[in-house]
Amino acid sequence: MTLPVLPNATARRLFLHCHALAEQPAGPAKGAALHDLINRIGFVQVDSINTVERAHHMILWTRRHSYRPEALKALLERDRALWEHWTHDASILPAALFPHWKHRFAADRVRLVARWQGWQRDGFETKFDEVLRRVADQGPVTSADVGEGEARGSGGWWDWHPSKAALEYLWRVGELSVTRREGFRKVYDLTERVLTAEHRLPEVPHAETVAWACNSALDHLGFATPTELAAYWNAVPIMEAKAWCAEELRRGALIEVEVEGADGTLRRALTRPDTPAHAATLGPAPARVRILSPFDPALRDRNRAERLFGFCYRIEVFVPEPRRQFGYYVFPVLQGERLVGRVDAKAFRQDSTLRVRAFWPETGIRASAARMDGLGAALERLATFSGCDKVDRAPDWLREPQLMRV
Repeated sequence: MTLPVLPNATARRLFLHCHALAEQPAGPAKGAALHDLINRIGFVQVDSINTVERAHHMILWTRRHSYRPEALKALLERDRALWEHWTHDASILPAALFPHWKHRFAADRVRLVARWQGWQRDGFETKFDEVLRRVADQGPVTSADVGEGEARGSGGWWDWHPSKAALEYLWRVGELSVTRREGFRKVYDLTERVLTAEHRLPEVPHAETVAWACNSALDHLGFATPTELAAYWNAVPIMEAKAWCAEELRRGALIEVEVEGADGTLRRALTRPDTPAHAATLGPAPARVRILSPFDPALRDRNRAERLFGFCYRIEVFVPEPRRQFGYYVFPVLQGERLVGRVDAKAFRQDSTLRVRAFWPETGIRASAARMDGLGAALERLATFSGCDKVDRAPDWLREPQLMRV
């Protein structure tokens, strides 16, 4: 039987609609409206890199230009409507999802100890009770407040002293939660003092969590393979996602489609029966230029970004010499429904300047006057958001497109 085909243009449009990137970045961005936006895109990845602005703030600003960081802080630290935990990485999530993470907490109690032995310093597992008592008795702590007398690491970002590793473990298994951040440093407290009973106490059967994880992932992606559904939240094993998909296919709640890639190849995926017709009715994204965070949810799966948009976005991309050409933290540039290039920019707040080192158009993208005007306006908006008054472009900032290999 011939499967329905989602043409590439339709698939990209649907995907961007699912990620709130196919509409004008206008409207309210605080309180219930901001909570609804985060619910819509699923999660907001947290990252320490502050080249222009921290990832979680930039992800939200890209979609709502009225967004300001204090609005997120209010939802996290005052209203407790959001919660920070681990998907594929540290992320901000709706607090209502906490019950689904309990199954992950149980699995991580054993898995993380086994994984971290030999990676973390010896003895971290002996610190669990001590650190938990310290928080229970004395209140919120940072990693600097625990582990007195323990040697501090000098071996890089992940070189934790044993009590710091214990804090992270207790967070990952749900005993502790992040009550706030000071700068970028996590402040931990007992989960019962961070999350409300409404969000913390419900017990959800494992089968219900599997169904939620797969259904919601499909809503956020539009179409996906079982592997992609399992990877979206990283909350259920791939075999359970495959079994869920098989049952949904059997009862007609899902169908198979062929999704056309940017290179014209077809790849089989699952979607809901009404999705192809719905996708065909979606209006085009506005032609405005947007500068995305490297950690945008739409780009988290680098393989999907390359298949769907023809956009190769990985840590190391080389030109034929070979030499490093694009750093990991260059910012993808979205225009309408196409990823048209990447820009290397950094905010120098001491002199209130956003400095642009380079813009590389994608191969086949012309640096037309209209496109460059749109990029200029996007850079001005980004400068304002990052607290800068002006944009300074290097003399050779406009680069030639280059054929790349990974």
